[in-house]
Amino acid sequence: MKKYSIPILFSLAVAFQSCNDSFLDRLPTTDLNDGLYWNSEDDLKAYANGIYNQAGNNGDYMFFLGFTNTAFGSATHAVVPIEAQTDNHGSRASEHETFIRRAAGQQTIPNDAGQGGWLWPFLRVCNVMLANYQHVPIAESIKNQYAGEALFFRAWFYLDKVQNYGDVPYVSTPLNTDSPQLFDKRTPRKQVMDSVLRDINLAIEYLPTSWTNGAGRITKYTALALKSRLALYEGTYRKYHGLGDAENYLRESLDASEKLMASNVYKIYNTGKPKADYRSLFINSELSSNPEIIMARNYVKGILTHNMSGYVQTQNAGPTRDFVDDFLCIEPDGTAKPIALSSIYNDASIENLFNNRDARLSQIVLDPREEQTIFRSNVGYPRLLGMGGDISATGYHLIKYFDYDQRQLATNSDTDAPIFRYAEILLNYAEAKAELGTLSQTDLNRSINLLRDRAGVPRLQLNPPMDPKYAGEGISSNLVEIRRERRIELCYEQTRYQDLMRWKKGSYLAKKVLGIRFEDSDRNSPRFAKVSSSVKTVEVGGKKYIDVYAGSDFVNRVFDEDKHYLMPLPINVLSKNPALGQNPKW
Repeated sequence: MKKYSIPILFSLAVAFQSCNDSFLDRLPTTDLNDGLYWNSEDDLKAYANGIYNQAGNNGDYMFFLGFTNTAFGSATHAVVPIEAQTDNHGSRASEHETFIRRAAGQQTIPNDAGQGGWLWPFLRVCNVMLANYQHVPIAESIKNQYAGEALFFRAWFYLDKVQNYGDVPYVSTPLNTDSPQLFDKRTPRKQVMDSVLRDINLAIEYLPTSWTNGAGRITKYTALALKSRLALYEGTYRKYHGLGDAENYLRESLDASEKLMASNVYKIYNTGKPKADYRSLFINSELSSNPEIIMARNYVKGILTHNMSGYVQTQNAGPTRDFVDDFLCIEPDGTAKPIALSSIYNDASIENLFNNRDARLSQIVLDPREEQTIFRSNVGYPRLLGMGGDISATGYHLIKYFDYDQRQLATNSDTDAPIFRYAEILLNYAEAKAELGTLSQTDLNRSINLLRDRAGVPRLQLNPPMDPKYAGEGISSNLVEIRRERRIELCYEQTRYQDLMRWKKGSYLAKKVLGIRFEDSDRNSPRFAKVSSSVKTVEVGGKKYIDVYAGSDFVNRVFDEDKHYLMPLPINVLSKNPALGQNPKW
């Protein structure tokens, strides 16, 4: 029987928000700053519950993103469609146009704030708590726990805003409609992130390792996970964008990761089934007991559900060739090598691609030979436009998050969405070590190699041969392999886009998006007899591959290094406060 995880149940209430004007309508209607509300621990708990709920409203905010916040939102408000703004996923689905346009460098200045954009009510929700929690006449240690939740979410909220806009207004007190601060200039991003670091450090200090009568609430460990993530982001962003002061954040990320690792509370989920263990994490209706999950977004039948399995299978979208190419080959001599160095790599057919590869590949992308097992059908995959049924724009069919039994439930699916996994902490640890120049074989063995062990991939040795694909990137072969592991392990978990931004690799998005190898002989074969003539190919290295965006507005992708690392501020926002200023070149 599925357990109810308390904070996620708070976010489940988001499903009913269409019946209310705002989150605050569900709180006392008195002024929450006037001292009439803050009288007991129950008041603190009720208010903190609302913070979870507001954070989970993906119609407004996208930082706490799972499979959707409504039963019908998996096509747009979820971790899979948002991957279309990266180089991992190609899509011709109209529902994904916002993400596709962003990846293609064709985003336009919005008239007003939209989903995941320049929206700030959540900040006031956090600031009201932090301005009033001390009024409650209970033990300092207890009320600090609830303040820790507000600090955690404020830090996460501001990380998202800085990632999107760079400089943003930093406000730590609840403002009103007549507050003069509403017309201030933006605060420099470095100053904002220094405040974010203070917030998350205080959250770590205040939050308990576990709650009494509060199963599922964020803990000290959840805050350490967020710190590990945000400090690595800021440290590498400062390093690769030349902002200075990078090492302090890299050390802070490393410190948070090491504390989580030393706690021995979490471990990599590994039952000794390398061809199944990874995928099982993403088709599980009860993640609360999984040793790898630090935080998940839970879905419960009858309260909040989704249709992720349906959208994964049916939308005209799929993984890209560039993504698939990054999976290592397992050589006859027992080593793991990139395809450019492999003696056995063969893409003469799509089936060949799965032979002797990292076992995660066939747990993320459909091996056509597993069609009956995964999709329980025998119609023939891959399926391209014109062939009917569940088609893929790239020819690769995503199966991460797909479960046949859940697919039959349609919008009543209740698999849980991982938000923070221990795997990410190990990846953050290894990357911070490499960036600081202190990476050792021991470090690899206690981080990256635990992930490889689960997938049955030979262990990474320090200073491996350089992958020719990345030889011109100006980074060490150690970092190349750590970034590869991150791309593969955390794919479709809302990390890839910001990874490219912090590494200053936005140029990857300007590459032509390719799908499966598709020669003229394939087009004329019985297997693809009904394929549409609108499925175009392009020749690369003497071979033909599907040109995913051929014939569309997005075929010629660009990335302006002086512009596209940040989003534009909406027109109506600047009209109300010109002092904010627009981001460069917008």
